[in-house]
This record gives sequence, C-alpha cells and structure tokens, in this order.
Amino acid sequence: MLIDLQLHSIYSDGYLNPTQLIKLIKKQGVKVASLTDHNTISGLEEFKKVAKKNNIKVINGLELYVKYKRKKINLLWYNFDDHNETLLQLLKEIRHRRYLLCQNILFKLKRRSYKINIPKILSEFEYYIPVNRLADKVLATKFNYNLVVKNIRKKSKEKGKLFLLPREEDILNELFFNKKYGILNESYINAERLLKIKKEVGGQIVFCHPGRYNKFSNNMTGKLKEIGLIDGIEVLSPHHSLGAVLYAQFLSEQLDLIATGGSDFHRLEEGNYLMEKSWDWFKIDSKYLRKIDKIIK
Repeated sequence: MLIDLQLHSIYSDGYLNPTQLIKLIKKQGVKVASLTDHNTISGLEEFKKVAKKNNIKVINGLELYVKYKRKKINLLWYNFDDHNETLLQLLKEIRHRRYLLCQNILFKLKRRSYKINIPKILSEFEYYIPVNRLADKVLATKFNYNLVVKNIRKKSKEKGKLFLLPREEDILNELFFNKKYGILNESYINAERLLKIKKEVGGQIVFCHPGRYNKFSNNMTGKLKEIGLIDGIEVLSPHHSLGAVLYAQFLSEQLDLIATGGSDFHRLEEGNYLMEKSWDWFKIDSKYLRKIDKIIK
C-alpha cells in the first residue's frame, strides 16, 4: 500500500493548498497520508475533509523544530489530539516567536536598502512564516530583486565564481542566512518540554529525515529514544542516500523503532523537467516499513 507521511501545504512552506494536495496524491495512488506542516495544524481540517471524499486515510501530522542539548533537529508528530488546548497554546507561542524573529530580520534588510513594508508583509502570514515564501514577498518588487541579484553577483565575483542566475539557495542565504548581516533562526521548542507535552497529548514522534545533514552523528537517535521522546525514525525520505536508508533501517531494528516514510513534498518543479514531483522517482510502500501499523491504525 502506497503511503506518504510527510506533506507540506500553503499553511507552512508548501505551495499547494490541502485540497490540491489531496487531488495530487490521489493520482499517485497514495492511500494513507499525513499533512505535516511546520508548527501549525491549521490546514488539517480541510485536508481531512477532502481526503474523506477521495477515500484517503489521514493521520494527524505536524513537523516541529526541536532543540536537544543545543543540537537542532526536526521531529514529526503523528496521531496527536488536535483539539488539545496545551498543544494549541504551544503552537500559538511558537508562531508568535517566529513572527518576532521574522520582523527583526526584515528590519535588518530595510537597513540594507531593501524597500520593505514590514507590517504589510507580515500581515500576509496568518500561520507559520516560511522562509521561502517570505523571500517571495521581499522580492515581489523589481527593485528588491535587482538588489539581491547585485549583491549575489558581487559575492560571486569576489570568490572568482561564474554567476548566471541566482538559485533559490543563493537568494535565501543572501537575505536570511547572512552571517555579516543577520541569521533568521527557526522557533525551536526544548526537547524536555516537548516530552512533557507529548505525555498529555499522545501520539507518536518520529525522528525526521536524520540522514539530512548527518543528524545520525553522536548517537542522536539512541539518545532521543533513551529519554522517551521518539517512537520512530523516518527511513524512506528523498533526503536520504541509499546508505542513509539502510542505516536508518538498521537503527529501527536495533532500537525497536517504528520505520516511516514521506516525500517531504512542497511544490511541483517548474520548467521542462522529466521529473516534476518526488513521486516520479520515489514511492513509499508500507510493506517495507517496520511496525508502521503502530501509526496507521
């Protein structure tokens, strides 16, 4: 059975709304899905409603940014009580902190000559403020776009690199991850606090794409399991090499963890590409995932 336990919509950093997502995954043959927007469950109700009409089973999902002993990780949370007041209050707090962080970085950009109406831009984000779409708002004016291209071109020339057109990564680094001018950090939750909330809210927490940026290091998976924070590990992910998949499978067996998988879908690729979406080359079959029935009940 084809499943997908990591999808993102316009409520966080995705580019499709929940209805469009359901229609898209139905064409791929997905039978079980989870909307795992960052720090928000605002799109969940629409996702469930449309999924029911299309005979797709929905697992409550959420992706959180977490700090464990100064290490930054991503965790996926499934089957929680989406009406729990403690959880809703936590997400409200995270959203407020994110708002302040984004407001601060926009002030810094304005001081660097970017023409920005800060209140207007921030008012367009009712839920989580994703860095990719925040960049879209900043670069909506030709002046700002030309300025960021000028700055990137200058840096490339200084480093002796060939510059054609800026990649999204170049733009984000120049605007929001620039050590000289400022870094836009995520709104993180402390792991110990999350563990306490999990005991009240319920569900399963999964270590999200640990092969990305080598989060396997320093026995992180074992430590998270030892304190009781995680119940599973994401094995099948487009961010994983074959080696990372095999190692995640090994850890799932050694640490008695649920194995999960997701496309981490955000958008359809623009342009004349042979592959425009992750399902063109990457499919997740539940039969390969250890103890997945603990999540897909």
